[in-house]
Amino acid sequence: MEHIIEIDHLHKSFGDVKAVQDLSFRVKEGELFAFLGVNGAGKSTTINILCGQLPKDRGSVCICGTDLDTDPDLIKRNLGVVFQNSVLDKDLSVRDNLQSRAALYGIRGEAFRSRLEELSHLLDFHDLLKRSVGKLSGGQRRRIDIARALLHRPKILILDEPTTGLDPQTRNLLWEVIGELRQKENLTVFLTTHYMEEAADADYVVILNHGIIAAEGTPLMLKNNYTGDFITIYGQSEKQIQKLGAPYSPLRDAYRVSVPNTAAATALILKYPEVFQDYEITKGKMDDVFLTVTGSKLTGGTEK
Repeated sequence: MEHIIEIDHLHKSFGDVKAVQDLSFRVKEGELFAFLGVNGAGKSTTINILCGQLPKDRGSVCICGTDLDTDPDLIKRNLGVVFQNSVLDKDLSVRDNLQSRAALYGIRGEAFRSRLEELSHLLDFHDLLKRSVGKLSGGQRRRIDIARALLHRPKILILDEPTTGLDPQTRNLLWEVIGELRQKENLTVFLTTHYMEEAADADYVVILNHGIIAAEGTPLMLKNNYTGDFITIYGQSEKQIQKLGAPYSPLRDAYRVSVPNTAAATALILKYPEVFQDYEITKGKMDDVFLTVTGSKLTGGTEK
């Protein structure tokens, strides 16, 4: 199966608000797929439709070869979801939370104990099993959220801003685990995030704006199409920078000059070698792509 998720002409409105408008995209099996957009762009609406939590107005959703309208329960068994806000019961222990969830999938007895051992080792929470979820830190709770989503060995893991508010150490652990699962089990990961460095590692990116796809492609394709290169020049006066005739912005101890591509940077260096005594050239980043495409910077928060 090449495409594990197929969305065609999806529509969803809330009264006069068109949350999702004629949305069509594909997700390949085993890839890390990034679904980006500012708050209110329609990301969570789309995810809730995929998970069967929200009815669509029209269009088709096919997951693992099954149409959502035909067998929603089968689709749910193929999905593991980590929502923005934890859905764990704060009064129960970690073990009880996971055991009650596993029971919904018929995972009991030795099968549950074996899977729990596997996940607690993978996500490093063996020493937390008896602790109530309400007493866990945000990072610890997020690890349990992910374990809960993986209990039934889903083919697709949906991560809705999974690392928001986490410390760098926990973020790194989660991405190591996800990378390992993708490699070993060919897990498909459907990610929404406002950390652009996470999106830059994706195999494919869709940028949503007001419920419509504003841009899509690999991170490299998007960077080539929507940003140029940047030359950071040190130790020069603004008058020298102005000689280049290119857009620029001052930094703390340098100037950042925008050029369409590396060839244009080379041409400037050859023409004005005296200006380029101390400099560096960098490709545009996914932040620049997002800003160009949507006119907004991507920041955290909640959305409909």
